[in-house]
Amino acid sequence: MLNFVLNNAKKVLTITVLIFGISIFTFSRMGAEFIPTLDEGDFAAQMMVSTGSSVNYTVEATTQAADVLLREFPDEVIEVVGKIGSSEIPTDPMPMEASDIMILLSEPDKWTKADSKEELADKMQHTLEKHMVGVTFGFQQPIQMRFNELMTGARQDVVLKIYGEDLNKLVHYGKKLSKIIPTVQGATDLYVEKVGGLKQIVINYKREQLARYGLHIEDVNNVVNTAFAGQSAGLVYEGEKRFDLVVRLQQENRNSIEDVKKLYISTADGTQVPLANVASVEFKKSPNQIQRDDAKRRLTVGFNVRGRDVASIVAELKKKIGSEIKFDTGYYVTYGGTFENLEKAKDRLIIAVPIALLLIFLLLYITFNSVKQSVLIFTSIPMSAIGGIFALWLRGMPFSISAGVGFIALFGVAVLNGIVLIAEFNRLKKERHSELDSESHNSGI
Repeated sequence: MLNFVLNNAKKVLTITVLIFGISIFTFSRMGAEFIPTLDEGDFAAQMMVSTGSSVNYTVEATTQAADVLLREFPDEVIEVVGKIGSSEIPTDPMPMEASDIMILLSEPDKWTKADSKEELADKMQHTLEKHMVGVTFGFQQPIQMRFNELMTGARQDVVLKIYGEDLNKLVHYGKKLSKIIPTVQGATDLYVEKVGGLKQIVINYKREQLARYGLHIEDVNNVVNTAFAGQSAGLVYEGEKRFDLVVRLQQENRNSIEDVKKLYISTADGTQVPLANVASVEFKKSPNQIQRDDAKRRLTVGFNVRGRDVASIVAELKKKIGSEIKFDTGYYVTYGGTFENLEKAKDRLIIAVPIALLLIFLLLYITFNSVKQSVLIFTSIPMSAIGGIFALWLRGMPFSISAGVGFIALFGVAVLNGIVLIAEFNRLKKERHSELDSESHNSGI
């Protein structure tokens, strides 16, 4: 083999360069992700009902979702467990309208309605949204969902954060993004953070009417607060335990906005007038929540990635957003989630890898005191990557930070092999020179 390579050096070199070029082209089309997606064997679905829904409604919706999954996918689903709210130590706070549904799956060879996990997730989501109108679902894996939440504060694979001061504008841009994201192949489980839609009862006092009846706003506020929120009227003792005695209207008298309007207010002369006579009472939509990052208001739009790598999806999404949305001054969007982690890791590797390669070359030169031999060993680094690139391509896996760590280890092995070969070559060469010198000396004698 060695003789063949030496006798056909140009052909071998040409073929090697050609294969290396093909591997580089393949690598450029491979895409990238932060860490490989591992099959955990189960699903974790995040369910969101309408903003302002009660805990009872969320419990009913969670139970209904579990019943639908067990009924429609009997061969695929073993058990469904729901989690609502937070524990006594709220390390994982959740709003009342959110629920985590853990879906325990059977072995894939027992499935009858899907051939892959991605297909099963799509069918489950479609079935749930068909039976439960107005409820949204997002499918991930349990550990993957928690990992995303710990790293970025959001459970989706890719999170877009829109920053600005006006909530209405943030909602406007969020709606635009929610129309663009579904047009990108591989983007699923769209989630738009709900910052509005919470109904509040707003009481606007009529100052002329208050003056007519001799009432003060503070007095009326106290009556409204006592009637509906409750006011402490004393303490109740049970042994060493102490409880507040709260006074308020009975449940049937505080169920609707009409009950607020009909609340009677006592005047200075002892008469009573309905609250509607001295104030306007109406429903108004108000912000459900206002989230901030670095003292800046923001709205989150997220989605999961399925059947495609994160880097190519975000690259395509950036182009579409740049061409279709023009943000006003002071408003901008950032890209987070696993993509943010990928970008940070790539930025570090771009600096660390060239420095490491330069140090390796310097150490090789110091060891062999030869630029030619150092370059010869150094060429084994890119050549060793050929097999790794094609291995990823054959398995349909994009490049990830885990794969990058593997390549670094591979480069180290290639350099060590080169050092051993060159050192042995130099030893044999030195011994050969010694033999020739000895033969020359003997022949001279």
